[in-house]
Amino acid sequence: MIKEYIESVNRRGDKVLSVFLTAGFPVKEDFVSLALKVLDAGADMLEIGIPFSDPLADGPVIQQSSQSAINNGVTTADVLRFAAGIRAKTDKPLILMGYGNPVLNYGREKFFNDAATAGVNGLIIPDVPVEEYDDFFAAKPDELEAIMLVTPQSGDARIREIDSISKGFVYCVSVSGTTGARDGFSESELQTLAKTREKITENRMLVGFGISGPETAKQVLPFSDGIIVGSAVIKRLLNDNGNGAIELVSELSAACSG
Repeated sequence: MIKEYIESVNRRGDKVLSVFLTAGFPVKEDFVSLALKVLDAGADMLEIGIPFSDPLADGPVIQQSSQSAINNGVTTADVLRFAAGIRAKTDKPLILMGYGNPVLNYGREKFFNDAATAGVNGLIIPDVPVEEYDDFFAAKPDELEAIMLVTPQSGDARIREIDSISKGFVYCVSVSGTTGARDGFSESELQTLAKTREKITENRMLVGFGISGPETAKQVLPFSDGIIVGSAVIKRLLNDNGNGAIELVSELSAACSG
């Protein structure tokens, strides 16, 4: 479902914009409304972050939003409730992004089934490596697609292996390190993206980490089928509670068009 959706966007000459939001941030009960505004502003897909106290792949901005959501009492059950509320209002792909511990605490099989019932299309769990894929996702229903990540350190054989098992798309981490907005990408980083994309043949490839706005988006768009933006949007939410974030989503959507 996710792959077909990305392909439909690409066929009309556009690149996909996937926006990450931390579930329940900045205001727990306003989250569904915020998510729908982000989708209305031009996001093609939504990644909903499951708040966790030790998000190892996330930089300080998303860590701060995650801790704020935890302080607001947001639970994994709330995240699934939010997803169901968003699904009731949109047909666009919804993806949950989180870490293994909250899923295990909730109960893997129950989590997978409840996520599918809520209308979630995909899962990104960055601390589950290829070697643990079969075991971790054994109870996952087919309609829930597990999206895997490649990094600048991934070798050719590993990229091809990840491409062979990832469903929906391959999440390409643009730079070494954690999430966070950057001022730009180096020529060598862009060359690595281009080489990675050449090796991914089973999936579409979306690029995340480091995209701060339209200019940095335009740097990586030629080497991808779309982009994932999280920290830059969350930072706007931290600063002004929403208006700037929606404006940024609109600007990123325009950068992805045509």
